[in-house]
Amino acid sequence: MNQSKTDISTNINWEEIRAQFPVLNQEVNGKRLVYLDNGASSQMPQVVVDRINKYHSHEHANVHRGIHSLSQHATDAYEATREKVRRLINARYQEEIIYTTGTTDSINLVANSYGRKFFKEGDEIIVSEMEHHANIVPWQLVGEQTGAKLRVIPMNENGELEMERFYELLSEKTKFVSVIHVSNALGTINPVKEIIDAAHERNIPVLVDGAQAVPHSKVDVQELDTDFYAFSAHKMCGPTGFGILYGKKELLDSIPPYRGGGDMIDKVTFQKTTWNDLPHKFEAGTPPIAAGIGLGTGIDFLNSIGMENIAAREAELVAYATKKLSKIEGLRIVGTSHEKASVISFLLDGIHPTDAGTILDKEGIAVRTGHHCAQPVMDHFNIPGTLRASISFYNNEDDIDRLVDGIEYTKEFFA
Repeated sequence: MNQSKTDISTNINWEEIRAQFPVLNQEVNGKRLVYLDNGASSQMPQVVVDRINKYHSHEHANVHRGIHSLSQHATDAYEATREKVRRLINARYQEEIIYTTGTTDSINLVANSYGRKFFKEGDEIIVSEMEHHANIVPWQLVGEQTGAKLRVIPMNENGELEMERFYELLSEKTKFVSVIHVSNALGTINPVKEIIDAAHERNIPVLVDGAQAVPHSKVDVQELDTDFYAFSAHKMCGPTGFGILYGKKELLDSIPPYRGGGDMIDKVTFQKTTWNDLPHKFEAGTPPIAAGIGLGTGIDFLNSIGMENIAAREAELVAYATKKLSKIEGLRIVGTSHEKASVISFLLDGIHPTDAGTILDKEGIAVRTGHHCAQPVMDHFNIPGTLRASISFYNNEDDIDRLVDGIEYTKEFFA
């Protein structure tokens, strides 16, 4: 089935948008590329590539330190992204937007800066069974340093959190809650607003891992009332090596820096160092300037389409793919939550996910295989891993049909 020129539900020409992604216009192993690994990293539109090239070609200089014109141009472009991020997620203040190297770095920042200051022996940190490793390991590490312990919200066989167990876990020992907004392994959209509200009734701060949410839907941190929110540029049409930590200003003011070095200082002596103001207090050293500027252009691109339109288009594609895949004999979808985003994980009877992924690659179809940095999820379902097709707005129905054909070919190959 070929996609119609103009999508009726949003009156947007999705094929024209797709054409702006140069990487999609190529062949892999002699076949047109079908890119369905967007959960790992989305592709960049030409405008982002061009903006990064412009910085490297005409604007390259260090930021924040120079009085010369090149440095000032670079600083202005780099800092303009902060306001774009603030508006995108509706943060109250620009200084609540902290630049990091990605979601993992953002979570590590909070675990170290907040956890090492406030956690003590016997305290508890609640996470969920469906977390990415980046939202498990940093809390384990700070727990080893402070004596705090992890408590885990279990999930059911549909890949949904057992919320009654979450309420049972909340206690006077609970000092922090950190949960994923959208599961990268299952696509489950978690009830983070409910989690945040319940935690706040006990004055417990909450971090939300939004790496798989911000690229696919409208996120409003003030509406959620989350204390911290983390996400990455490379999953939202931006470059790798750059990410965002949102934090409420009063909390960011209350915790020490995670890293030391240039730009995060106010005054340095051998006796004592004082810190720069927010947000620079947490931004030590020369940053990935081109990536930060590229993210700003990526946000402009997403805004030109509209996050509501992106969410609607991806919901159509996920419904189409789910219907098609469900008809394949011997295919089992892992993660069947009623609230689900642009991830479909599945298994093929008698075929290891890695073997299947290899054959699909021969057909020019890019999917992710393995445990997706979510080994506890795989342990829950007693499986080694899955094949994961993750969808973006620039995919189309023909991509899904190619995936279905590729799966049928894979089954024949191993028959």
